[in-house]
Amino acid sequence: MKKETTDFLSNSRADRPLDRRRFLRRTTALAAGVVAFPYIVPASAFGAAARPAPGNRFTMGCIGTGSQGTGNMTGFLGMPELQVVAVCDVDREHRLNAKRIVDERYRNTDCAEYNDFRELLARDDLDCVSIAVPDHWHAIPAIAAARRGLDIYAEKPLALTIPQGRAMVDAVHRYGIVWQTGSWQRSQSHFRHACELVRNGRIGEVHTVEVGLPTGPSCEPQPEMPVPDGFDYDFWLGPAPHAPYTEKRCHWNFRWILDYSGGQLTDWAAHHCDIANWGMGTEYTGPVEVEGRGEYPRDGLYDAATNYKFACKYPPGASPVAPNGFTMMVSNSYPGGAKFIGSDGWVHVDRGHLTTEPAALKDSVIGPNEIHLYASDNHARNFLECMQTRRETITPIEVAHRAIAIAHLGNIAMRLERRVRWDPRNEAVLDDPETARMLDRAMRAPWHL
Repeated sequence: MKKETTDFLSNSRADRPLDRRRFLRRTTALAAGVVAFPYIVPASAFGAAARPAPGNRFTMGCIGTGSQGTGNMTGFLGMPELQVVAVCDVDREHRLNAKRIVDERYRNTDCAEYNDFRELLARDDLDCVSIAVPDHWHAIPAIAAARRGLDIYAEKPLALTIPQGRAMVDAVHRYGIVWQTGSWQRSQSHFRHACELVRNGRIGEVHTVEVGLPTGPSCEPQPEMPVPDGFDYDFWLGPAPHAPYTEKRCHWNFRWILDYSGGQLTDWAAHHCDIANWGMGTEYTGPVEVEGRGEYPRDGLYDAATNYKFACKYPPGASPVAPNGFTMMVSNSYPGGAKFIGSDGWVHVDRGHLTTEPAALKDSVIGPNEIHLYASDNHARNFLECMQTRRETITPIEVAHRAIAIAHLGNIAMRLERRVRWDPRNEAVLDDPETARMLDRAMRAPWHL
C-alpha cells in the first residue's frame, strides 16, 4: 500500500479549482443541507445552460473494467456530454483492454490506467466515477469517491451487507452526491407500466408478490493455482478473508461465494426485488419478518444457495396498495420477474414481457390524474441529466439499499434456519443477538470503512 494514496480518503476537495460544474454540485448540496431527501435545482437558476459546452465535458473515471464495467463504460463513451479519462482494474488485461477502447474512441492515447483505485480518485480532473467491482468491494471505493465529491454510477447489488449499504447511503447524502444504481430495469417502459398498473389499483388490494430469481450454480473443489501474471490477487481479495487463488474464484464467479457476494439471490434480487418495491410503494421501508429455507452445496468452491425460498411479511400500512399488509415471496421456483397478485387480478413483469389477468389489463392507459412513476428511457442518460440538474436519479442509493436488504435478510434467515424479526426503520434485528451478528462482516486489515 502506498502511503501517498491513502491520505486523501478523509480530505475535502477544497484545494481544487472551482469550475462551473463543481460550483453547481456544491451549491446544490448546500441548498439541500446535504440531507437524504430528493432535491431539484432548475438549470435556469444557473443561466442559459447547465449542459457542459463542447470541450468542457463531464469527466469520468471507471473503477472495475471487467465485463460489466467495460459494458457500462462503452455506454458512456457514446455520450457527447462526458469523456472517460481514466480506467482502473487490478487485472492488467482488463484495464489495458479498457484503455484501448477509450483511446480508439477518442483517437488518442490520453486515457490513464491504474491498478489502485485510490490513485484514480486522487486526480483533480474528475467529475464522476463508474464503479463495477465485486460486491465485497462496493462500499470502500464508493465512500471514498463520495468524500471526494464525485457523482457515482455504481453496479448492483448495492453492498455486501446491510451495514455497509447504510454507510454508503449516509456518505452519498452527506456529500450531496448524485448516485445512480445499475438496476436499469427501471429505465424500461414495460416495467414502469406494470408498476403503475399496480400502484393505481388496477388489480385491487395486493396480498402477495412473487419474485422469481435464477437457480444457483455449484462447483466441485478446485486446486490452488498460480496467480496469473498481471493480476493483483491480494488487492482483488481486499477486505475479504485470505484464500488461495484458483481460477473459478475470481471475476464473474465471485458471485457464487459468500465471502464476496450472496449468490443468484443477491445478484438478481437487486433487479426484481427492486421492481417489487417500486410496484408496492415500499422503496423506503422493508419487511418485519423473514423466514425460509435454502439448499447449499455440501462441498466444493461455491457455497451460496442453489435453491431457495423465503417469505417476507409486510405489515398493514407499509404499502399504499396493501392496506392489510402483504407477503413478498422470493424463490428460484417462481417464473422470473415480479408477479403482483391482487383481489381483482395479477400483473407479471419480466425482461421482455408483461402479462396480466385479465389479459386486457396490460393495455390499460394511466390517466393524467393517476399516479405516474419516474420516467427514464436510458439509464446512463438519466445519470448524466441528474448530474446537470442535481435531481435524484431513477434508482437512487436508498432505494437500492432497501431492495438488496430483502435478499440479505433472506440469506440470513435461510442460513440460520430461523425467523428473522426486523425493524426496518432502525435496520435492526429484534431480540436475537446471534442473528444480529450476521448482519455485517469483518474486513481484512488494513481495509475498513
